[in-house]
Amino acid sequence: MTQIVPQERLKDFIGAAPRPSDCLLIDQDRINMFADATNDHQFIHVDLEKAAKGPFGATIAHGYLTLSLLSHLTEKCAIVPENLDMVINYGLNKVRFLQPVKVGSEVRAQVQTKDVTERHPGQFLITSSVTIEIKGEDKPALIAESLVLFIVNA
Repeated sequence: MTQIVPQERLKDFIGAAPRPSDCLLIDQDRINMFADATNDHQFIHVDLEKAAKGPFGATIAHGYLTLSLLSHLTEKCAIVPENLDMVINYGLNKVRFLQPVKVGSEVRAQVQTKDVTERHPGQFLITSSVTIEIKGEDKPALIAESLVLFIVNA
């Protein structure tokens, strides 16, 4: 659940325990739509029969599909300043794909605030460590350092 925080308290959450999101099912329809949107139709993503004979035993989500879910997954477990007007994805400092997400898997995010910088009055750049976990797996799908700019009403 999103936690709304007074602006002056944002830095209190640096290093606090990671906050989990809800789980999200990665089904074949989602994988196919991403393949269509990105023109990446490699068999490991979209050919169920051929992928079943491959190294993963099933189709897998594109790594970039998993990465693209950061906004959705982290939105529900973020620390955000009061009087929020808009949120802008500012970038990523580091991304590592550690394990493929097989079709039918559920993923969730774990988010930990690493830094808070007030860039301009009412503009807070929050750097977070994000881990995308796969339900029932020890190894995560990916880890990333995410930068998000929060703009508040004056």
